[in-house]
Amino acid sequence: MLKRSILPFLRTPLLLAVSFLFFLTACGGDKEAKKVSPESLLAQEAFELAETLKNAYVEKDRARLEVHSTESGYRELIGNMKSFDSAELSFTPTWVEIQDSTVHLTVSWKGTWAMKGKYTEERGMAVFVFDGKPLKLVQVQRANPFRQPE
Repeated sequence: MLKRSILPFLRTPLLLAVSFLFFLTACGGDKEAKKVSPESLLAQEAFELAETLKNAYVEKDRARLEVHSTESGYRELIGNMKSFDSAELSFTPTWVEIQDSTVHLTVSWKGTWAMKGKYTEERGMAVFVFDGKPLKLVQVQRANPFRQPE
């Protein structure tokens, strides 16, 4: 009977020792950092640019929108902008497609716009087309969040 009651206590230290050895061997090895791919850097730049454009739109900063857009992209943006008192907009990137220097960033968005005490909520899916070095907005496809409120 005594042997049975000691057996579980012997298993725990043995399991801990094996786990510790496994942890040491898994975490050891080459300390060299992996290099970030050019595609990953381009995707990260696209994410940051989408956030910059969103913030400029919410703040009604047309100059910043113009700086981060091509001429045709800027015309499309301001041509579709509706008047609002305030806005809250959130982007969730869902897909990035890179072809040469062109980036198609698909985002799911949600927004709330206030106009004369009336609130409008919308959501949708947009594809931002960026190109150039540094990236600039060329076009917004699908449900353009900058056209709201409709």
